[in-house]
Amino acid sequence: MPHLAYPTTTCEGFRCETHCAVRGLAICGELGPAEHEEFERLAQHVRYGPKEALFSEDEVADSVYSLIEGIARLYKLLPDGRRQIIGFALPGDFLGMAPGNRYSFSADSIGGVTVCKFFRGPFLRFIENRPQMLLRMNDFATRELSLAQDQMLLLGRRSAEEKVAAFLVGWRERLARLEGVTKTVSLPMGRQDIADFLGLTIETVSRTFTKLEREKLIVIVPDGVRVLDPKRFDALAAA
Repeated sequence: MPHLAYPTTTCEGFRCETHCAVRGLAICGELGPAEHEEFERLAQHVRYGPKEALFSEDEVADSVYSLIEGIARLYKLLPDGRRQIIGFALPGDFLGMAPGNRYSFSADSIGGVTVCKFFRGPFLRFIENRPQMLLRMNDFATRELSLAQDQMLLLGRRSAEEKVAAFLVGWRERLARLEGVTKTVSLPMGRQDIADFLGLTIETVSRTFTKLEREKLIVIVPDGVRVLDPKRFDALAAA
């Protein structure tokens, strides 16, 4: 999938203490002040434009990324050129820790993202004697595995309505860690992205949103949906 060419910019003057709203959720959340200052010296604070690649599948995995602002799209390309989205990363998420020396998937920005970017070697040397960082890494890996298992269920034998409802409920729960629980679910990704995540066509996804709205389960609002009947909607998602 081609990427638009946007200039990547370094965020001059960025300081975690004053600019990072998700420090408590991020990989560095358990560090004390002195360790955090040392860790921050390893970081580049970088802004990526819409649709710009953070990294691509099979590239040498020389950097890791802590997402500070924005939403990143994670995907793999199938041999026939089709795209399978495997996830969406939120602020506080950690990306790029490949099992080998190459990235196993691609990541790009949906509407612009800011990251703390670390070269892999210095990052690994920093965490190797810090048990709290290793535990944090384990927490991220466990959460990533749980999200992958959830997607396997989504791609299984469920109706389009059940898939879309389950996606919206899962996304709402992830957003709640950042924004608190709300009835409105923000959707920065497009219908095509949702289709590629759920293994559906964009036409099916669009029809399903319309059907859910007609059944008064949701109402489509700018940049998202509002859940009108949470109990019925959650039951559909759990079916």
